[in-house]
Amino acid sequence: MTEITRRFVEANGLRVHLAEAGDGPLVLLLHGFPETSYNWRHQMAPLAAAGYHVVAPDQRGYGRTSRPERIEDYTILHLVGDVVALIEALGERQAVVVGHDWGGPVAWHTAMFRPDLVRGVVSLSSPTGPRASRPPLGLLRARLGEGFYMNYFQQPGVADPVLERDLPTTFRRIMYGLSGEAPALIPVVREGTEPMDMFPEPDRLPGWLSEGDIAAYAAEFAESGFTGPLNWYRNLDRNWELTAAFDGARITPPALFIGGDKDLNVAVAGPDMEARMRAVVPDLRDMVLLRDTGHWVAEERPAEVNAHLIDFLKSL
Repeated sequence: MTEITRRFVEANGLRVHLAEAGDGPLVLLLHGFPETSYNWRHQMAPLAAAGYHVVAPDQRGYGRTSRPERIEDYTILHLVGDVVALIEALGERQAVVVGHDWGGPVAWHTAMFRPDLVRGVVSLSSPTGPRASRPPLGLLRARLGEGFYMNYFQQPGVADPVLERDLPTTFRRIMYGLSGEAPALIPVVREGTEPMDMFPEPDRLPGWLSEGDIAAYAAEFAESGFTGPLNWYRNLDRNWELTAAFDGARITPPALFIGGDKDLNVAVAGPDMEARMRAVVPDLRDMVLLRDTGHWVAEERPAEVNAHLIDFLKSL
């Protein structure tokens, strides 16, 4: 059985906690919101067994990694800087960078900013596209209203305590509510409601999710809280400003996208998702949409995701 070890490294001024397995070319697995390295538990051993050095960090503000206090310390430049520094700290010159949810934009931007370091890039659930014509929060507000969850998350101290109030309930509802087994979700916090009201309380957990998993998520966030993770959202407009120099830039490393056909991110991206991605990612090798699958593709469909990842890695 492949051993998964854990340790800390210093990178970009942070003490980064990571899970690690295997030897060979480096593959970085970047989690999203609200996740930690634990969410890659089904990928670590199979990728290591296929001949890769697999590393899944708790990203900035999450889990057991450092949590800077200032909101402006969570920009996309900081997040990409963390990946660049982690590659160096691990003694490597390049990596395949794989991201899920918020880890997707970090992976895409790492490949855009530092293609010399990226052998290949994979995004699960987070498509990319041309840079928006104006700051994203205004576009989202005009399209989906002030209650759209990304807009709602902007005010410090509002969503944070609500999400932290009952951590097992938070994770039970979010994990189920964004899965392929839940009813379609409208990601808007209505007036007089709270974020958790968007998500139904499941009668039972899906087969891929256990009470032990819920307890593991809750334990990690009991230590770290939600403020660091929410600060990623609080830099959306600042990220748009900081990336002005990259307007029109392409993501040139070989790329793969894997999503679920019932994923909210895929639905929001719209029917022109593939065309928008190919306009920015000229070497997009494949776009995989898994049937009857929601947002948590790596956990809902681990065997299929692992097979696609290994095929892509072997092609590089």
